[in-house]
Amino acid sequence: MLVAYTYIRRFAQLGSRDVALVGGKNASLGEMVRELTVEGIRVPDGFATTAQAYYDFLTHAGLLESIRANLARLDPRDIAQLEQVGAEIRRSIVHAELPLLLAEELAAAYRELEKQYGPEPDVAVRSSATAEDLPEASFAGQHDSFLNIRGTADLLGTCRRVYASLFNDRAISYRASRGYDHMRVALSIGVQKMVRADLGASGVMFTLDTESGFRDVVFINAAYGLGENVVKGAV
Repeated sequence: MLVAYTYIRRFAQLGSRDVALVGGKNASLGEMVRELTVEGIRVPDGFATTAQAYYDFLTHAGLLESIRANLARLDPRDIAQLEQVGAEIRRSIVHAELPLLLAEELAAAYRELEKQYGPEPDVAVRSSATAEDLPEASFAGQHDSFLNIRGTADLLGTCRRVYASLFNDRAISYRASRGYDHMRVALSIGVQKMVRADLGASGVMFTLDTESGFRDVVFINAAYGLGENVVKGAV
Protein backbone atom coordinates (compact mmCIF):
# COMPACT_ATOMS: atom_id res chain seq x y z
CA MET A 1 0.00 0.00 0.00
CA LEU A 2 1.34 3.45 -0.93
CA VAL A 3 1.80 6.00 1.82
CA ALA A 4 -0.56 9.01 1.74
CA TYR A 5 1.48 12.19 2.16
CA THR A 6 0.54 15.73 3.18
CA TYR A 7 3.41 17.56 1.48
CA ILE A 8 4.60 15.05 -1.12
CA ARG A 9 3.21 14.06 -4.51
CA ARG A 10 4.73 11.29 -6.58
CA PHE A 11 5.34 12.20 -10.21
CA ALA A 12 2.79 9.60 -11.28
CA GLN A 13 0.13 11.56 -9.36
CA LEU A 14 0.86 14.83 -11.19
CA GLY A 15 -0.05 16.31 -14.54
CA SER A 16 0.02 19.54 -16.53
CA ARG A 17 -2.90 20.99 -14.54
CA ASP A 18 -0.93 20.91 -11.28
CA VAL A 19 1.25 23.99 -11.83
CA ALA A 20 -0.25 25.80 -8.82
CA LEU A 21 0.43 22.74 -6.67
CA VAL A 22 4.00 21.83 -7.68
CA GLY A 23 5.18 24.42 -10.19
CA GLY A 24 5.65 24.16 -13.94
CA LYS A 25 8.67 21.86 -14.04
CA ASN A 26 7.31 19.24 -11.65
CA ALA A 27 3.88 19.32 -13.26
CA SER A 28 5.54 18.61 -16.62
CA LEU A 29 7.64 15.80 -15.14
CA GLY A 30 4.47 14.26 -13.76
CA GLU A 31 2.82 14.51 -17.16
CA MET A 32 5.80 12.75 -18.74
CA VAL A 33 5.79 9.92 -16.19
CA ARG A 34 2.04 9.40 -16.53
CA GLU A 35 1.82 9.58 -20.31
CA LEU A 36 5.16 8.25 -21.56
CA THR A 37 5.89 5.38 -19.18
CA VAL A 38 2.96 3.41 -20.60
CA GLU A 39 4.49 3.92 -24.06
CA GLY A 40 7.71 2.24 -22.95
CA ILE A 41 9.73 5.43 -22.51
CA ARG A 42 11.79 5.26 -19.33
CA VAL A 43 11.36 8.58 -17.52
CA PRO A 44 13.40 8.72 -14.27
CA ASP A 45 10.93 8.56 -11.40
CA GLY A 46 10.67 10.76 -8.35
CA PHE A 47 8.43 13.02 -6.30
CA ALA A 48 7.68 16.67 -5.60
CA THR A 49 6.88 18.79 -2.57
CA THR A 50 3.81 21.00 -2.69
CA ALA A 51 3.75 24.77 -2.71
CA GLN A 52 2.07 24.60 0.71
CA ALA A 53 5.16 22.82 2.05
CA TYR A 54 7.21 25.90 1.14
CA TYR A 55 4.85 28.30 2.91
CA ASP A 56 4.59 26.06 5.97
CA PHE A 57 8.39 25.86 6.11
CA LEU A 58 8.72 29.66 6.16
CA THR A 59 5.97 29.92 8.79
CA HIS A 60 7.49 27.17 10.95
CA ALA A 61 10.90 28.85 10.79
CA GLY A 62 9.44 32.27 11.60
CA LEU A 63 10.90 33.81 8.46
CA LEU A 64 7.87 35.32 6.71
CA GLU A 65 7.93 38.70 8.41
CA SER A 66 11.70 39.15 8.28
CA ILE A 67 11.75 38.31 4.55
CA ARG A 68 8.89 40.74 3.89
CA ALA A 69 10.66 43.46 5.89
CA ASN A 70 13.95 42.96 4.06
CA LEU A 71 12.30 43.07 0.65
CA ALA A 72 10.16 46.10 1.55
CA ARG A 73 13.26 48.22 2.18
CA LEU A 74 15.02 47.01 -0.94
CA ASP A 75 15.75 49.21 -3.95
CA PRO A 76 16.41 46.54 -6.65
CA ARG A 77 18.37 49.11 -8.67
CA ASP A 78 20.93 49.34 -5.85
CA ILE A 79 23.15 46.35 -6.69
CA ALA A 80 25.07 46.41 -3.42
CA GLN A 81 21.86 46.46 -1.38
CA LEU A 82 20.34 43.74 -3.57
CA GLU A 83 23.33 41.47 -2.93
CA GLN A 84 23.24 42.18 0.81
CA VAL A 85 19.50 41.58 1.22
CA GLY A 86 19.51 38.50 -1.00
CA ALA A 87 22.42 36.95 0.88
CA GLU A 88 20.77 37.63 4.25
CA ILE A 89 17.48 36.01 3.19
CA ARG A 90 19.19 32.97 1.67
CA ARG A 91 21.36 32.50 4.75
CA SER A 92 18.33 32.56 7.06
CA ILE A 93 16.55 29.91 4.94
CA VAL A 94 19.55 27.58 4.62
CA HIS A 95 20.03 27.57 8.39
CA ALA A 96 16.34 27.16 9.26
CA GLU A 97 14.77 23.92 10.43
CA LEU A 98 12.33 22.06 8.23
CA PRO A 99 8.95 21.21 9.80
CA LEU A 100 9.16 17.72 11.29
CA LEU A 101 6.34 16.35 9.12
CA LEU A 102 7.97 17.65 5.93
CA ALA A 103 11.35 16.19 6.89
CA GLU A 104 9.75 12.84 7.73
CA GLU A 105 7.83 12.73 4.46
CA LEU A 106 10.91 13.63 2.41
CA ALA A 107 12.81 10.79 4.09
CA ALA A 108 9.92 8.35 3.55
CA ALA A 109 9.54 9.27 -0.13
CA TYR A 110 13.29 8.87 -0.61
CA ARG A 111 13.07 5.41 0.94
CA GLU A 112 10.42 4.57 -1.67
CA LEU A 113 12.95 5.49 -4.37
CA GLU A 114 15.42 3.15 -2.67
CA LYS A 115 12.98 0.30 -3.28
CA GLN A 116 13.05 1.15 -6.99
CA TYR A 117 16.71 1.99 -7.50
CA GLY A 118 18.69 0.49 -4.60
CA PRO A 119 20.28 1.92 -1.42
CA GLU A 120 20.87 5.69 -1.35
CA PRO A 121 20.14 6.38 -5.02
CA ASP A 122 21.73 9.48 -6.47
CA VAL A 123 19.06 12.08 -7.21
CA ALA A 124 18.68 15.50 -8.74
CA VAL A 125 17.03 17.95 -6.35
CA ARG A 126 15.32 20.44 -8.60
CA SER A 127 13.51 23.76 -8.24
CA SER A 128 10.04 24.29 -9.69
CA ALA A 129 8.37 27.67 -9.19
CA THR A 130 4.62 28.18 -9.34
CA ALA A 131 5.19 31.13 -11.69
CA GLU A 132 7.40 29.55 -14.35
CA ASP A 133 6.82 30.13 -18.06
CA LEU A 134 3.84 32.45 -17.87
CA PRO A 135 2.61 34.11 -21.10
CA GLU A 136 3.89 37.50 -19.94
CA ALA A 137 7.05 36.40 -18.12
CA SER A 138 9.43 33.48 -17.67
CA PHE A 139 11.03 32.64 -14.34
CA ALA A 140 12.62 29.46 -15.72
CA GLY A 141 16.31 28.99 -14.94
CA GLN A 142 16.38 31.55 -12.14
CA HIS A 143 16.37 29.05 -9.29
CA ASP A 144 18.85 26.35 -8.36
CA SER A 145 18.92 22.61 -8.86
CA PHE A 146 21.52 20.25 -7.40
CA LEU A 147 22.85 17.01 -8.87
CA ASN A 148 24.17 13.72 -7.47
CA ILE A 149 22.62 14.08 -4.02
CA ARG A 150 22.82 10.88 -1.94
CA GLY A 151 21.32 9.97 1.42
CA THR A 152 18.59 11.47 3.58
CA ALA A 153 20.76 13.98 5.43
CA ASP A 154 22.18 15.35 2.17
CA LEU A 155 18.68 15.50 0.69
CA LEU A 156 17.22 17.52 3.58
CA GLY A 157 20.08 20.02 3.54
CA THR A 158 19.82 20.41 -0.22
CA CYS A 159 16.06 21.05 -0.01
CA ARG A 160 16.76 24.12 2.12
CA ARG A 161 19.27 25.32 -0.48
CA VAL A 162 16.63 24.94 -3.20
CA TYR A 163 14.13 26.95 -1.15
CA ALA A 164 16.76 29.64 -0.59
CA SER A 165 17.33 29.95 -4.34
CA LEU A 166 13.90 31.57 -4.73
CA PHE A 167 15.72 34.64 -3.41
CA ASN A 168 18.71 34.62 -5.74
CA ASP A 169 19.68 38.17 -6.66
CA ARG A 170 18.54 37.66 -10.25
CA ALA A 171 15.17 36.25 -9.18
CA ILE A 172 14.52 39.08 -6.72
CA SER A 173 15.42 41.71 -9.31
CA TYR A 174 13.30 40.09 -12.01
CA ARG A 175 10.19 39.85 -9.83
CA ALA A 176 10.62 43.44 -8.70
CA SER A 177 11.01 44.71 -12.27
CA ARG A 178 7.89 42.81 -13.34
CA GLY A 179 5.79 43.89 -10.37
CA TYR A 180 5.35 40.40 -8.90
CA ASP A 181 4.70 40.01 -5.19
CA HIS A 182 7.73 38.10 -3.88
CA MET A 183 5.64 36.22 -1.34
CA ARG A 184 3.05 34.98 -3.86
CA VAL A 185 5.57 32.92 -5.82
CA ALA A 186 6.13 29.55 -4.15
CA LEU A 187 8.76 26.92 -4.80
CA SER A 188 8.22 23.19 -5.17
CA ILE A 189 11.14 20.77 -4.88
CA GLY A 190 11.46 17.93 -7.36
CA VAL A 191 13.51 14.88 -6.36
CA GLN A 192 14.31 12.76 -9.41
CA LYS A 193 16.58 9.78 -9.98
CA MET A 194 19.79 10.74 -11.75
CA VAL A 195 20.72 9.01 -14.99
CA ARG A 196 24.21 8.26 -16.28
CA ALA A 197 25.22 11.25 -18.37
CA ASP A 198 28.16 9.29 -19.82
CA LEU A 199 26.00 6.48 -21.21
CA GLY A 200 23.40 8.54 -23.03
CA ALA A 201 22.75 11.97 -24.44
CA SER A 202 20.85 14.73 -22.66
CA GLY A 203 19.40 17.89 -24.05
CA VAL A 204 16.28 19.79 -25.02
CA MET A 205 13.26 18.86 -27.15
CA PHE A 206 10.97 21.43 -28.76
CA THR A 207 7.61 20.71 -30.39
CA LEU A 208 8.37 23.22 -33.15
CA ASP A 209 11.30 24.44 -35.22
CA THR A 210 12.86 27.16 -33.06
CA GLU A 211 14.19 29.07 -36.08
CA SER A 212 11.08 29.20 -38.28
CA GLY A 213 8.25 28.48 -35.83
CA PHE A 214 7.09 25.56 -38.00
CA ARG A 215 4.78 23.47 -35.80
CA ASP A 216 4.81 20.05 -37.47
CA VAL A 217 8.21 18.86 -36.29
CA VAL A 218 9.91 17.71 -33.08
CA PHE A 219 13.29 19.43 -32.77
CA ILE A 220 15.95 17.91 -30.47
CA ASN A 221 19.36 19.23 -29.44
CA ALA A 222 21.39 16.76 -27.39
CA ALA A 223 24.94 15.84 -26.42
CA TYR A 224 26.74 13.44 -24.13
CA GLY A 225 27.16 14.80 -20.61
CA LEU A 226 24.92 17.10 -18.59
CA GLY A 227 22.00 18.79 -20.34
CA GLU A 228 23.11 22.16 -18.98
CA ASN A 229 25.83 22.24 -21.65
CA VAL A 230 23.13 22.27 -24.33
CA VAL A 231 20.82 24.66 -22.50
CA LYS A 232 23.59 27.22 -22.03
CA GLY A 233 24.76 26.88 -25.62
CA ALA A 234 28.19 25.48 -24.73
CA VAL A 235 27.40 22.60 -27.12
